[in-house]
Amino acid sequence: MLNALPRNLARAYRGWNVKGRVARFSGWLEASKRADDDGGDYDHTETVNAYYDLCSEFMQFGWNESLHFAPLTPDETLEDSILRHQRLMIDRLQLREGMRVVDVGCGFGGPMRRVARESGASVFCINNNGQQLEKAKRLNVAAGLDHMAEYLQCSFMDMSAIEANTFDGAYAIESTCHAPDKQGAFAEIFRVMKPGALFWGQEMCLTDAFDPNDGYHRAVEKDLMLGIALREIATFTAVNDALEAVGFEIVEANDLGVQEGPSTPWYQPMAGRRGTLRSAFRRTPWGRKAMIGSLRLAEALRVFPRGSAAVVRLMDQTADAYVKGGESGIFTPLYCFLARKPG
Repeated sequence: MLNALPRNLARAYRGWNVKGRVARFSGWLEASKRADDDGGDYDHTETVNAYYDLCSEFMQFGWNESLHFAPLTPDETLEDSILRHQRLMIDRLQLREGMRVVDVGCGFGGPMRRVARESGASVFCINNNGQQLEKAKRLNVAAGLDHMAEYLQCSFMDMSAIEANTFDGAYAIESTCHAPDKQGAFAEIFRVMKPGALFWGQEMCLTDAFDPNDGYHRAVEKDLMLGIALREIATFTAVNDALEAVGFEIVEANDLGVQEGPSTPWYQPMAGRRGTLRSAFRRTPWGRKAMIGSLRLAEALRVFPRGSAAVVRLMDQTADAYVKGGESGIFTPLYCFLARKPG
């Protein structure tokens, strides 16, 4: 995987001033606030695209081809936990051969390939980020699963190219957390689902422990918003209210980051302490710092594109924010729900 990273980054960053793009991305929160205060123009979709353009290849290298969190147990690798979590989603959605399901914000297609392999359902892949969608296609071809997928580059806020009542199911894994209007995003998903179909979602949320009057809580919230390109971080109640406002019936909704029995905190791979089996060094604080130093040298030798170290520095700061949010108990990326469109 490391040998492929320079080539993948060269393809992703071709012709870019990467440091300049990192600097512009790092100022998005202030730009959005100025637009709110002055009535200026601000498009959060562009911010989210910039985030994934910069970070996606490093995300796959450092985490997994499935770019999402999962409930962890001490006797599993991160990869095993992600696999188990995806199988839970497949089971809850009752997916089977002959069904057609929409993946809302498909990333590199990791969950899509699991769905296709294990359920036999075909997957319609939605992504607004062209780089990610093209890589998902390449990985699907390499996996022999391209015939199980369809693709559309568009915002999930406007899927007007898709007719109403089209899909037998839907899932959105850490994608609608980026929506500038969560109710609007859920309304579009509701529209393209068939009556009676099920929708699985995984949201990044503030927990009930978050205190808006606590300065530390607010600082961690701001760091998370900035580093993950979240215009806001919803509460559990806000997610549920948005689902019900557009007509969904909530079947179940829980923070799966809180588990019964032996478990490992969801943020542990980034904290650098024991907790997951064979936790990769590259995910730890020391591994991330070592990579930043190595990339500076590799940039000077023109092995890696200039600006690569700046991207990893940004991601290192975001990882620290994840850990702070998890350790303080005020944030979870694992608020998972199953909702039904009434039949």
